[in-house]
Amino acid sequence: MTVKLLRTADGLRAAHPGRRAVVMTMGALHEGHATLIRTARDHVGPDGQVVVTVFVNPLQFGPGEDLDRYPRTLDADVEVAAAAGADIVFAPSVEEVYPGGEPRVRIAAGPMGERYEGAARPGHFDGMLTVVAKLLHLTAPDVAFYGRKDAQQLALIQRMAADLNFGVDIVGVPTVREPDGLALSSRNRYLSAEDRETALTLSRALFAGRDALDAGPDAVREAARAILEKTDGIAVDYLALVDPADFTEAGPAHTGPAVLAVAARVGTTRLIDNLPLEFGTPRSRPAEFGASR
Repeated sequence: MTVKLLRTADGLRAAHPGRRAVVMTMGALHEGHATLIRTARDHVGPDGQVVVTVFVNPLQFGPGEDLDRYPRTLDADVEVAAAAGADIVFAPSVEEVYPGGEPRVRIAAGPMGERYEGAARPGHFDGMLTVVAKLLHLTAPDVAFYGRKDAQQLALIQRMAADLNFGVDIVGVPTVREPDGLALSSRNRYLSAEDRETALTLSRALFAGRDALDAGPDAVREAARAILEKTDGIAVDYLALVDPADFTEAGPAHTGPAVLAVAARVGTTRLIDNLPLEFGTPRSRPAEFGASR
């Protein structure tokens, strides 16, 4: 499939006869991104349009984080996007997205953005929501697809779209994993062979927690924590079982949807992962993040 590569927003918002979908990325595309693009393609059909954005957003990187070394592989990204069914790759410069320098007005993530990832990376979600808002305006989609691996990010984008009347469907797509369970991430390329084996502890902890689902929230936490605590070479930022509506901690009597989330540093690489769970319903019907509008 032929892809149009755009470096400026000129013409990007031109009317299109079918539905338009956007998949926002920071590049270094892998199979997880390809799954998002294919899902978007299936959703809008042959008459729709799929736009993939590639932009490493400086606003969501804090001091000492990996902004400078974050992988930038645009040529390969265009190939991945084309093979997955994209029509347009929008890869703007920092100057195109922030023409006046860092914006003086930003989207504030609020209390939900101050927990877990927000506490570990102060200001991260404000920067993320600001660029997502700008890209939604620039691409003018009917629907936007995001990976559920970034569960707190997805919840905040859904909340922003609802609270600020964006008029776009925000849809979460399940996490894509390697055969051994490791969640796909652009940062996995930083892992040595030894670190990669250690990194499997994250998914193993989540799956152990899921196996304890019938015993309740406290048992889920304990089962996951036990896996993390017996593994050397991993520095855990947090392990949390939360309500996906607001990312507050799920209590011992919690019923309904929940997210078991973990963040840890393996070697020099910080990784996150999560599993959606459902308490009080048959395990054959796992919880999934839905769409919001």
